[in-house]
Amino acid sequence: MRGVYKTLRAAGERHSQLTENIIGFGKTGTMYKAAVMNGCLPAVKRFLDSQQFEKQFIYEILILGRLTHPNLVPLLGFCIERNEKLLVYEHMGNGNLYQWLHPNKAKAKILEWPLRGRIGVGLARGLAWLHHNCMFLVGHGNINSKCILLDQNFEPQISNFGGATLMKSSITDSTWGLFVGSADTENKRVQCPLKKDVYSFGIVLLEMVTRKKPHKISDASRRFDGTLVDWINHLLSTSGLYDAIDKSLIGQGFDGEIFEFLKVACSCVKASPHRRPTMLEVDKILRNTVGRHQIDDDSESWTQNECGTSNDRDEYTAVEIMEESIEIVQVDIAHS
Repeated sequence: MRGVYKTLRAAGERHSQLTENIIGFGKTGTMYKAAVMNGCLPAVKRFLDSQQFEKQFIYEILILGRLTHPNLVPLLGFCIERNEKLLVYEHMGNGNLYQWLHPNKAKAKILEWPLRGRIGVGLARGLAWLHHNCMFLVGHGNINSKCILLDQNFEPQISNFGGATLMKSSITDSTWGLFVGSADTENKRVQCPLKKDVYSFGIVLLEMVTRKKPHKISDASRRFDGTLVDWINHLLSTSGLYDAIDKSLIGQGFDGEIFEFLKVACSCVKASPHRRPTMLEVDKILRNTVGRHQIDDDSESWTQNECGTSNDRDEYTAVEIMEESIEIVQVDIAHS
């Protein structure tokens, strides 16, 4: 496998010279669409040469190198050589959810409701598994429509785990034992990272239902200018919630499902974390809301009884060394 990783690293270096192979930019680095000798077309993330992003690199490997699930982007490998840090993922041919919900006018894309509903269910399923069912619990910390990648079948794949918080599965009455904290650990002591994910998931659902960007909403007819969540709360107070639904979706035979998704989203973005549902509860509601034709045939195998799957490859032995140097902290969920 080391030879494969060197090939992938070289592919990343060659394509870094070709701007047409760049498929994304981020705070930590650049993503390239690469090609290797066996015909595989992976996505290579090349991290910026900065120690500031070393923890993000490690967390990506810790999580995606250990866990596999239909709604987590597959990590094929990684490479560390001198100052070069590369992560290699399966390439997702349909880009990310944000690009479909908010396309450029020159590249107008229509995402009909059945697909939006399926994406919502898949994302809920993936987050519920991370929060409740895997070998260690994971708070993603930065769920948004840009980190939700879509494969060729529009199945959502959660990516960008660099700011995640990992938690031991053992729970006491008032605390979660954490064995990995992100760079934002101090803030996460105040609010349980799982409830933060629920809130962020709610915003993504609102985006899918309204097709509005989350940070700026202007509604002259209602004299409103603010965030998507503020706008929804405003509509709730004026009994105008139905007006928030993307007009292109109305009258296509899915109005009931769409409104249920909207109500779930509103419950997820409640200001008080303890009033928000768990992702396990959200997953169950959305599964029961959508038509059976929108759920994969194998979905029943990914239930609350499922167990995390470990990638026990020799190349991931470096993960064990990384874990030893990470501080143990505690989060008080009584005040989350």
